[in-house]
Parts: sequence; C-alpha cells; structure tokens
Amino acid sequence: MGNIRWTDERCGPHAGYVPAYVSSTAQPPWFARPAARAWTCPPAPTGVRDFHAALPGYAPTPLTELPPVAAELGVGRVFVKDESCRLGLPAFKALGASWAVHRALAARAARGDATAPVTLVSATDGNHGRAVARTARLLGHRARIFVPRGVHPEAVAAIAAEGAEVSQVTGAYDEAVRRAAEAAAAPGALLVQDTAWPGYERIPGWIVEGYSTLCAEVDEQLAAAGAGTPGLIVIPVGVGSLAHAVVTHYRSRPAGPPTSLLSVEPMAAPCVIESLTRGEPVSVTTGETIMAGLNCGTPSSIAWPRLRDGLDAAIAIPDTASARAVGDLARLGISNGPCGAASLAGLRAALTGDGADERRAALGLGPASTVVLLSTEGSAANPAATTADS
Repeated sequence: MGNIRWTDERCGPHAGYVPAYVSSTAQPPWFARPAARAWTCPPAPTGVRDFHAALPGYAPTPLTELPPVAAELGVGRVFVKDESCRLGLPAFKALGASWAVHRALAARAARGDATAPVTLVSATDGNHGRAVARTARLLGHRARIFVPRGVHPEAVAAIAAEGAEVSQVTGAYDEAVRRAAEAAAAPGALLVQDTAWPGYERIPGWIVEGYSTLCAEVDEQLAAAGAGTPGLIVIPVGVGSLAHAVVTHYRSRPAGPPTSLLSVEPMAAPCVIESLTRGEPVSVTTGETIMAGLNCGTPSSIAWPRLRDGLDAAIAIPDTASARAVGDLARLGISNGPCGAASLAGLRAALTGDGADERRAALGLGPASTVVLLSTEGSAANPAATTADS
C-alpha cells in the first residue's frame, strides 16, 4: 500500500465508576427477529487481517472488561471493544478506508492507471472522512471531503488538518453523499464512500471487508480472557456498514453457539429500525443528535440484506441515554464519544424498563452470558455536548 504510517494518539484513562443512567418506564423503539440466529451467510474474504497487520503502527485495540456493568445489568461478563485509537485515529474507520483504498488503487493499477493523480472523494459525519483524508495524505494523494450540517467544528478542522479540501453542506448526511458522488465524476477522482446504492457497491463492499479485522480481534481477545463465544454483540449503526461486517462474521460460523446481534441508533435517525419494521429499506428524515456519526437517513444497499436477515434486534435511543453512557464509560477508563457510548446506552435500554424481560429473552441472554459492546469512537472523534440535558 506504499509508505503508509499511522501514529498513536491514545487518550488516557479515567477512574471511579458511578452509574448515572436512570431507566425510563417507557418502552424504547424496538424490533426483534427470532429467526436471525439460525440464518447463515458466506464469510468475509481472507487476507484483510494480514494487510492491516502489515501496516506500521498496527496493534489490536483493547477489549476491556467492565464488571460493574455486568453486575448492573444481570449478565455474566461485559467487555467493551475500545476503538478510541485505531491506527492513530480516534475511531475504527481507518480499517475500512485503508483496505478499500488499497483495493481501489490496485484495481486502477491493473487498468494501467497507476501513475495518474488521484483525488479521493467522500462524504462523512466525521470519522470516515478523516480516515479517507489520512489515507490519501499518507499515500501522496489528494482528498476532498463533504461534511453535512451538525458535525462539530473540531471534527471538521481535524479533516482539514489531514490536508483535505473540506466542502461543508447545508443539508443532512444524505445530501452530502449526493454532492460527493457528483464531485467524484470529475477526471482523476475516486469516490470512497462507506454507504452503497445500486450502481455503487464495490468500494463500499471493500470498506465492509476492512472492518472484519475488528471482529477477528474480538474473537482472539475473548478467547484469551477465557470468555469463549459472546452471547451478544451490541453495534452502533449509521448506514449499517459496521453491522454488515459483524453480521457477516458471526453468521458465517460453521458451528458453535450462535451470537445475538443488536443494533443501536439515535431516535433522531432511525433508518435501520424503520427499515426492519417495514421489511424494506426506507429513508427517514433525520433530526439533530449528539451521535453525529450515526445521523444517517438511508441504510446502505449492500448492508440491508444482511441486516434484515442477520440482526436479532434493533433499538433506538435518545441523546440523553448516550450522554450518560459517555460519562459512565469515561469513569471506567474508556475514552469514548456519543456514538461509541451508544452501545452501552442501547444495552441498558434493552435490558431495563418496561418490556425488559421480553427483550432479554429475544436476545437469548441469561445470567451467565457474555456481552461485547463496540465503542466505535473516542472522545476526540466528534466533540459534542454530552451532559444529561443536552
């Protein structure tokens, strides 16, 4: 992939856990599909983990056990996959961007375009765009990133600091995606988008493949902790690309106990749960949310079939729940932002309050179950107000 070098910007830990979450008596938006754990699919391709392992600065991100959360929610063990520093960036997105750009540039070289200048183009709520911009800078290419409304100015500045040309859009995420696709029609431009639509699916598919490294690490780390197969993985969801990778990983296992998969998204942008409820992909009008990286109105076209068939359940949460989870995880030493904390907030929403027994049963959870929370970003990824009244 050339002279690519990632640097470490890990945040320091915090201590002193005091649960701040108060369960609501109202039922959260919820969808469950009991047949999902019996559904299977082909695995992700081999070679992705080896590619990432060869990058300078690569190391598995931590999988940290949270005994107070397990005790609070009545399960056996709870772990959090801490993506606050992945290849020098404060979110997991570098896995998908680096692999997809590697594959896309190799395809250009195979067509005889290896020496032509490239501008990598993408739309982003923050993390993916910075990962694309970092990859472009390390490989000596240009980047142009379209940013919708609602992304924190510090996140926008971080993208620009990677050397990218940043175009701010007055509309929502879907509008930024449209603008990026239009810009990518220019000569020498290459669209590296982490959502797919009919006619644009190959590069988003490579991005999904890149995320498989995260799942492989979780397997190894759980085995080292003596935790075995997880009973539940909780996944923050925007357009669904990470969830697509997680579904592919856990639904392609030939044997062993099945793992339940729960997606979590903001009440302000519930495109996945709305699509699951209707049985077809739909677009929703998004609102304002501190979970900026999840503020997406349309599921990815390639993710949708896997989400429809492979997710056990989906839940939507308010900003207050995510804000409280940010503080609780910080007190446990996990640097996280509102999107990363959504996994803890979603787990709490599923396992407490009215209807909790039914939701727990739908997820197949018991007092000895192991749960893994995917904390997809650190506190530096998308700075935002995270107080309980935000």
